[in-house]
Amino acid sequence: MKTEETLLYVYIVPIVLEQETIQSFIMGYLASVRCKLYYEDSADADPSSQNKPVVLFVNGWAVSCRYWKPMVKALSAQYRCVIYDQSGTGKTIIKGYNPAFTIQGFADEAGELIEHLGLNTSRKLHIVGHSMGGMVATELCLRYADALVSATIIACGIFEETPWTSFGLIMLGGLIDVSLNFRNVFQLEPLRSMFIKRAATKKIPREYQDVLIEDFTQSDKDATNAVGRFSIDRDVLRAYTRHVLAIASPLLCSVGMADNTIPPEGTLSLYKKRKAESASPTHLAKFMELGHLPMLEETAHFARELQQHFERAEHYYKLQP
Repeated sequence: MKTEETLLYVYIVPIVLEQETIQSFIMGYLASVRCKLYYEDSADADPSSQNKPVVLFVNGWAVSCRYWKPMVKALSAQYRCVIYDQSGTGKTIIKGYNPAFTIQGFADEAGELIEHLGLNTSRKLHIVGHSMGGMVATELCLRYADALVSATIIACGIFEETPWTSFGLIMLGGLIDVSLNFRNVFQLEPLRSMFIKRAATKKIPREYQDVLIEDFTQSDKDATNAVGRFSIDRDVLRAYTRHVLAIASPLLCSVGMADNTIPPEGTLSLYKKRKAESASPTHLAKFMELGHLPMLEETAHFARELQQHFERAEHYYKLQP
């Protein structure tokens, strides 16, 4: 064997193999009756974080878990962070399966992940849900109440039932159908920029602009349509409201007041209702100049708000008998 080849096999190949081993260890799949669920757990890269408090992030509509990565980076020194792709998005595999695209179905697969990772065995779990993910997160909070330290709902509110809001929901349902039938046009300017500006009021890194467009245009159409529709279903919204009120752990309602995707008034209404009708701690984080994606628009600021909420909740339970 030549000297150059010897050096390649002795030094370079082991490094490549080691990197591939670490990469596959960090990124995992969980086989279930619904899908092969893709997830990432910061404890895989840093085993010392196994005993840290845990944050489970639940994605919004038609987006993979990639948009949480800046938050994972910001919080992983203090918290074990878990992100995953819901059925119909990202790297999760649904081909050959027949998953139900409902809140209960999405909560089932997230619940399997919680139990697979042993996150339900002690009270150290923080659950953060964004947009539609707030509904799934709420369901998880009730299922795993004994493990839950805090809940966070971002941009997932409620609205007074009036003829006008009913008409608005019907129109939104039609808009969902149209946008899905022609969604590839959002890869082209100027529609691409319009899509991004509707999602994020402040400029976000180009990398995450690409993520949002790619995830929306490549998500499973049936899943995306089902999620869009149940998110505006009256009965689902009523159940969601009841579930939010029933969460016994401290809750943070977070909203960007410049949100062009979901009117911020809905989250404010949810906060006020929970504050008035629940004895459990409830807090509000308002971001006056941010839109639907505060985790990308001002990552450091948003991470501080989350961490303060987590610390308040942990202190709350330390004071309980």
